Amino acid sequence: MAQILSKVEIAPNVHACTVSAMEIARKVEPGQFIIIIPDEFSERTPITVADWDTREGTLTFIFLDIGSSTHRLAEMNPGDEIYSLTGPLGQSFEIGKVGTVGLVGGCYGIGSIYPAARALKQKGNKVICYSEARSKFLLYWNEKLENVSDEVRYATADGSLGYKGHNAGLLESDLKAGMKFDRIIAVGCTFMMYRISQVTLPFQVKTIVSMNPIMIDGTGMCGACRIEVEGTTRFACVDGPHFDGHKINWDLVLARRKAYLEEEIVTKERHHYGESKSD
Repeated sequence: MAQILSKVEIAPNVHACTVSAMEIARKVEPGQFIIIIPDEFSERTPITVADWDTREGTLTFIFLDIGSSTHRLAEMNPGDEIYSLTGPLGQSFEIGKVGTVGLVGGCYGIGSIYPAARALKQKGNKVICYSEARSKFLLYWNEKLENVSDEVRYATADGSLGYKGHNAGLLESDLKAGMKFDRIIAVGCTFMMYRISQVTLPFQVKTIVSMNPIMIDGTGMCGACRIEVEGTTRFACVDGPHFDGHKINWDLVLARRKAYLEEEIVTKERHHYGESKSD
């Protein structure tokens, strides 16, 4: 179990949760994830670690209230105990001196790129972050990203802050204007990572994507996170979750990305129905 120390809705439907987890905080590295089971009736939910404090033994992760298990997590309060929290799991990002690195985050991925930006900056790299949302009120951790980056570039679909459009369009515009990158790291929904990989391919910029969105079990047992990389089947949770975006068979990934959407909707509706019955 892990006790919740704080939980804040940092943007509509986006929550930052800090828990007491000394053993994980001592070992976790940028890009690794944890598996959370809010209560004994919840599913396993893999979530990338967004921040940690080795001295205090705390761990912070960001999640969206999107399914029945994350909805249960959103209902919990400081002082509550998370039924199960396991980690750190998966491979970490390769952190070294590479030059200029672009970190692209959307949705939960904004929080996920933060520790990578911090670590890469500490290694002496030039760090440029790209943060995306539908509108500026859905962006979060702007100041935190700015504190560990040389520049943060914003993209909003409605044009309320920064570039009007998406990260892929902004990055493509920057590359065409002559901006040079030695590496791109993208974390967010599968379609965003696919578009980023498409954009960087003609410019031959090595692009790493984090395939967390397709994970379920998180330990290689269920096989739901299998992907094809250079013609070979790999498992995102144990072989990754980070892969070269130019080597992934995206047609297979995109065809499967909504496979469980209907089931998620049904389970969340049942959860709400159960709450109304108990009331």
